Amino acid sequence: MNEQELFWKGGFGDEYVDRNNGPEFVAAKIDMFIKGLKATSSINSIIELGANRGLNADALKSILPNCHYTGVEIGDKAFSFLEKNPNVDDCHHASIHDFMIDRKYDLAFIAGVMIHLNPDSLPDVYNLLANLSNRYVLISEYYNPSPVELNYRGHSGKLFKRDFAKEFVERTGFKLIDYGFVYRNDPKFHHDDMTWFLLEK
Repeated sequence: MNEQELFWKGGFGDEYVDRNNGPEFVAAKIDMFIKGLKATSSINSIIELGANRGLNADALKSILPNCHYTGVEIGDKAFSFLEKNPNVDDCHHASIHDFMIDRKYDLAFIAGVMIHLNPDSLPDVYNLLANLSNRYVLISEYYNPSPVELNYRGHSGKLFKRDFAKEFVERTGFKLIDYGFVYRNDPKFHHDDMTWFLLEK
């Protein structure tokens, strides 16, 4: 495993699981997914790369109750919650970099994960997202027009911002069909400053 994978599989990742939990987080995710998926149609199967404890599954099942949700998660503690989540239909305890499955989904998405990956690994992650998708890909990450690294809670080499969607489109040929931004000072929802991009094959 690379430096970033070991970091998230260890104690810091466990702390993240405890810190990012609660109904206010799910409510914010519902708000984002309603916006991010409004231009889609006929989503019956979803896969998430970096699912953590399954809060996105909770949000998605409230919007698309009949969809089949699959999550992929590297962290031991996060996965222990994910596999018990009633909104999770299928889950895999694996690194994104090692994950392989002979199946495609109506929507493949990643949210708040690529910002923490080793930048050298991004081309493979873009390929994985594209290969998992029958039609749509949703990317929700911190945005910056050019690659930049930031200190993350006192750690270096653990947070990177860039134009993930542009790089994904250039590599895969998907087309952008919608995008938007959720704001950390939103008066109603517990958002972070995330920019989302909906892409279509």
